[in-house]
Amino acid sequence: MSTNGKARAAAIEWPTVLLIAACYGLWVLAGLLVWPAYPLAALALMVVTVTLQSSIMHEVLHGHPTRSARLNEAFVFLPIGLVWPYRRFKYLHLRHHADERLTDPFDDPESYYRALWQHDDLPPLMKALLRINNTMVGRFVIGPWMSSVGFFISDAKLMLAGDRQVRMAWLMHAAGLAVVLPVIVLAFGIPIWLYVLGPVWLGQSLLSIRTYAEHQWSENPQGRTIIVERSPLSFLFLNNNLHFVHHKQPTVAWYRLPTLFRERRAEWIAGNGNYVVPNYFALLKSFAFRAKEPVVHPVLRRVPEPGRAFRPRVRARNVAGLGAAPVPAQPPKE
Repeated sequence: MSTNGKARAAAIEWPTVLLIAACYGLWVLAGLLVWPAYPLAALALMVVTVTLQSSIMHEVLHGHPTRSARLNEAFVFLPIGLVWPYRRFKYLHLRHHADERLTDPFDDPESYYRALWQHDDLPPLMKALLRINNTMVGRFVIGPWMSSVGFFISDAKLMLAGDRQVRMAWLMHAAGLAVVLPVIVLAFGIPIWLYVLGPVWLGQSLLSIRTYAEHQWSENPQGRTIIVERSPLSFLFLNNNLHFVHHKQPTVAWYRLPTLFRERRAEWIAGNGNYVVPNYFALLKSFAFRAKEPVVHPVLRRVPEPGRAFRPRVRARNVAGLGAAPVPAQPPKE
């Protein structure tokens, strides 16, 4: 499907700027005014803001709402979700946009598949947890913990090995936490353990509704990315339920995606091989306690391939700013 004909990006996308202000404003309002009188309502509002801020981080790393990458990063400097450093999220997610490598257990940082030989070496308990995590309820309950712990361990190994970019990303994240944590504990009066078990955990769980079935293995790369046609959660996900549209035109602003989809609906659905569901409830009905995908990748990485490497470029310039362009894929080198 052609990705030509995109509208020229605005110098400043004011709907996104206002959304960012509203997100952080609601978070502060919930902590300062709602928490003292209605703690459960405050925690519920914070779940929403943590989920929305994660969606905003995704929007920002794709070059919104300005053409300045540094200014865009400043918009999401305060990590109210606590877990994910923005620069690490940006680097890994832009690698994920190499559609030719989607679902690869190694080349796609967001793949939930495992290599066969790697899976065979896991202890039985981890194999069981991975099977549970491939159900929708499992992804909602244990998914945030599995992804967070695995991410921490992986990044710790990189930092111990001397990776300066990873270390800088975490230093920047720590600077943001140095602001956010005192606000939560001292200004709001919310215990950190409760904030982690409430807004952080449930915020990631809510986001996992979107990410649960975003990608599947298909011989055709076009058929690996889902379209969820409508959902009351679309706004919270910044319309990334239309995920195939986003992957084909990743620099299009969130508020333009629904119109873009409606104008070419038949073309989009044909383009992704009809990997379409009407809503997230349909997924829940089918896969609440049943895995949609196997843990082991059905085709790729069946045997160890020590010489294989794939490093798509992650820095490029377009009208949306440095680092916002789709990642150009290169053929893997054997």
